[in-house]
Amino acid sequence: MAALSPLQNKLSKRTQALLNHPQGMGNYFTFKAAIDILGLDWEDVAPGGVYAATGAGYFDMGYMANHIGPPASALKALQEAAGRPEIISVYPPDCMPELKALVAEKKFSRKLGAEFEVLGVEGAQGGIGYTYLTFLDPGDEVIVTDPGYFHFVPAAELCGARIVPIALNEGNGYRLKPEEVRAAMTAHTKMIVVCDPINPFGTVQTQEELLAIAEIARQHGAVVFNNITHNTHRTDPDAQQIPMASLHGADTDMSHVISVTGVSKGYGMPALRVGFMAGHPDLIRGAFLAKMELTKIHINYPGQFATLAAMRDHDYLTRSTEIIRRNFAHLKETVAGTPGVSIPVEPAFGFCTVIDVSGTGVTAQEITVGLLNHRIAVIPGDGLGDVGCADYIRLNYSSPDIACFEKFRQALPKAIAEAKEGRYAAAVDAFFARADTERGDVIRKRLGMSNRPAGQMAAAE
Repeated sequence: MAALSPLQNKLSKRTQALLNHPQGMGNYFTFKAAIDILGLDWEDVAPGGVYAATGAGYFDMGYMANHIGPPASALKALQEAAGRPEIISVYPPDCMPELKALVAEKKFSRKLGAEFEVLGVEGAQGGIGYTYLTFLDPGDEVIVTDPGYFHFVPAAELCGARIVPIALNEGNGYRLKPEEVRAAMTAHTKMIVVCDPINPFGTVQTQEELLAIAEIARQHGAVVFNNITHNTHRTDPDAQQIPMASLHGADTDMSHVISVTGVSKGYGMPALRVGFMAGHPDLIRGAFLAKMELTKIHINYPGQFATLAAMRDHDYLTRSTEIIRRNFAHLKETVAGTPGVSIPVEPAFGFCTVIDVSGTGVTAQEITVGLLNHRIAVIPGDGLGDVGCADYIRLNYSSPDIACFEKFRQALPKAIAEAKEGRYAAAVDAFFARADTERGDVIRKRLGMSNRPAGQMAAAE
């Protein structure tokens, strides 16, 4: 653990813990680290400081924005709303009544009523933060998957909670199994995080699993956090994704379930920061009050009109789903033709999948640098958890341009070959030495720097 500076000593203890957290931004490896390693110009790769590789000739397969972009209907609604002074000059409602009703039925498959309410938040990420803030106290335990979405772990720990991970693997089908959840429960368990479809694998829970997990939580007095952000696009035509809120009934009470979604993944509008948090009004009231005191209840008003239009645009959903299915089929062929690379489990929903590069003999981080060298931006597994931290690369397959996937097919074997030459090992090792995390130490050992011929590291130095 790196020593704190005098100014950092002024930070709260919870914030200090993030400085060297393996999932703290800047401590896990991304294509952004590769920009510096390769000596590239940031304005060429990610002009304007955006969180994606948008430069000419580059394709971003890392960050989970929907690269298909927003529906034309949403852009029209956004422009019209932004041109109306009465919309811009007032504090907006947290969520327009017609949008609340549509989100409740279309995303959570449940009607608004005395037992179900929807709160507008700043994207699904805002929903994560307010769920944790509203329910977690220091000492509470939170069950999460490993790997899982970047912010599920550090955000909970920022609230003083302790993480109880469940490893995803072939044995459990890369899903949360009720028997594993039950075994992880203790007297301190306050929350079970059910990300469904799961980021990063794109797998979905069965109805039986969801009902069983809900019952386990109910018996222990815990809440379930059901993040369904990736449920808009069905990659597998035969798959079914079930929002936990929709299972509510006389015999299957879901009053202890908090549901969250947003419009970044489904409708290609991450910049609008529009999302939704839903559940029993008695619980949502707490989140409403917490949000009011921290950021106010209001979310992007013009963005709400755009969201309303997007969620009514059935043609957009059909077209975007066709693109995503085409892309995954191409990606699957590429992996099948690349020695040492595999897909642990095929995705059912969303546009998020994982490739396992452990068979190549080099780390995912080295291959990440090599891919950017050939203008493909990706993110390796160390930001997602301990499991697969040096072996997994998470891929976004939503680009509407098939050239992205053709370039990836060409770039992947080249990146692997460059990594095997040892071109990037020293620089990757130096990155994790600076980050100073236990997970980084695991990757440094995997790099095996002491076994690499010194001459092979010249490019990285």
